[in-house]
Amino acid sequence: MTFKELGLDESILKALQDQGYENPTPIQAQSIPILLKGKDLLGVAQTGTGKTAAFAIPILQQLLEGEGPRKKRKIRTLVVTPTRELAIQIDENFTAYAKYTNIKNTVIFGGVNQTKQVYALHQGVDVLVATPGRLLDLINQKYISLADIEYFVLDEADQMLDMGFIHDIKKLLKLLPKQRQSLFFSATMPRAIVDLSKQILGDFERVTIEPKQTTAEKVEQRIYHVNKKHKTDLLVHLLEGDMNDATLVFSRTKHGANKIVKDLEKAGIKSAAIHGNKSQTARQRALGDFKDGKLQALVATDIAARGIDIDELSYVINYDLPNVPESYVHRIGRTGRAGASGLAASFCMLEERPFLKDIEKLIQTKIPVVDDHPFEFKMEDAAEPSLKKQGGNRGGNRSKRPSNNSRSSSGGNRNKSRNKNRSSSN
Repeated sequence: MTFKELGLDESILKALQDQGYENPTPIQAQSIPILLKGKDLLGVAQTGTGKTAAFAIPILQQLLEGEGPRKKRKIRTLVVTPTRELAIQIDENFTAYAKYTNIKNTVIFGGVNQTKQVYALHQGVDVLVATPGRLLDLINQKYISLADIEYFVLDEADQMLDMGFIHDIKKLLKLLPKQRQSLFFSATMPRAIVDLSKQILGDFERVTIEPKQTTAEKVEQRIYHVNKKHKTDLLVHLLEGDMNDATLVFSRTKHGANKIVKDLEKAGIKSAAIHGNKSQTARQRALGDFKDGKLQALVATDIAARGIDIDELSYVINYDLPNVPESYVHRIGRTGRAGASGLAASFCMLEERPFLKDIEKLIQTKIPVVDDHPFEFKMEDAAEPSLKKQGGNRGGNRSKRPSNNSRSSSGGNRNKSRNKNRSSSN
């Protein structure tokens, strides 16, 4: 199938050709015809499969078909997404696809002065891409009306409908016209979120693109068992060795991301952090420097990493394993995009092994373990906290001893040879 066979306007086809698009991806091929019929949709597909184009292209097509004489542009499409980075990326895609049309779009998000955003709104836009906080703020200030919305998109719906965003979404739903087309897209869709979506979507269809694996097929995955005090040593070891190219590093917390950057700078590795406490200017500068090759490592938290789209990113490192298994899928999906190969390395402390178990259950496979790295977890490392408590006359229970399944390393220095992988049996 080609995009032309979908019956798209010539102006859109020309823009897609400029972008190098020839054939729609599975999520696009299945979603676009449904959306062009005006139906609501719940779309689920792994990261890097072209979900943005799957909703942007049919929306633009319908906006073109519905164009007529008008005195002033009104916001007819609203796309809501959890992060600034993803909002900017989606807006850029709309700009590219609408290049040869008269359709105008803009993006709004918090963390920056609202003056330019308000000015763009006054100029008139057809498509508005927004993060929830700034959107509600400008609605309250009477700069935005949702009365004319015809198309409502909830991107990364699993995050948007999850804790922290659900209250904002419910506020927005009350302001939206009942007669509209609603589109929910995400890389993962837990059952609880699907049930909630059913309450919000109208007469909808569901498109689920099941990968052969839950995670990107061409992403090589590795687990490194390591204790906390050697995590940074292992990170530096990998960045100076096999993974000495642009690498995206994930931290569980903002404070942790800042500390990792400081430690990497001490080791002479150029890096920067992006997270919610960073200004939008700082985040965009860090991302730009990373894309331009000025930084070897970009350290991010989960929420900041949504929407990071970097061509040919080879490496992802989970400095901290996520406690939500679906986040692992999102993280490693930053590499191995659009059929390219990639490598995802994950550090696992003793106390994080339950997280690893949940991840392997979700992706339905055992992740290969690298057991010959110089900072491999040792049995005596697990006993240290218990010994410290006894020596310091502290109260409380002793730390649990590791199970007999934990591996121990023999004493002496290990040769810093290239890592060899050992796959656990399925």
